[in-house]
Amino acid sequence: MSVELKSGSISDFFSSVKETAKEIDEKRNVTEKNIIWVDPVDLMAILKPERTKIVQYLREKKSVFFSELMSDMNRTPVSLNNDLKLLSKYQLVKIFKEPNPGHGVRKVIESTFGDEKIQFKAEI
Repeated sequence: MSVELKSGSISDFFSSVKETAKEIDEKRNVTEKNIIWVDPVDLMAILKPERTKIVQYLREKKSVFFSELMSDMNRTPVSLNNDLKLLSKYQLVKIFKEPNPGHGVRKVIESTFGDEKIQFKAEI
C-alpha cells in the first residue's frame, strides 16, 4: 500500500470523506486509503531537495540520532530542525527523545512509512 500526500482544500478533504461514508452506507467494500491532506504551500516546501533527501535517507537508515543526521546531511541544527518540523507535521518522520545515560537525552528521528511508496499529488 502506498501513502499519498494530496494537496487540496478543506472542501476536497470533506468530499473524500463523503465518498467513503457513501461506500459504508451502501455496504460496499471500503476502498482502503492512506491519504495525508497537505496545504498546497506546504506541499511545495516538502518537495524541496533538502527535505526529500532527508526522507530518502531515513528510508535507508530507518532510525538515526539528530547529530548523525545533521552530520551526514551537512546541515546546521536550525535548518535541519525547520525541515524536520515540517516533515513531522505531515507524518513523514517521527521525532522523539530517548535517554542518553550520563548525558541527558538525545533526539531520535525515524521514518514513518519505511519502504512504502510515497506519492505526491497536486490538483490545480
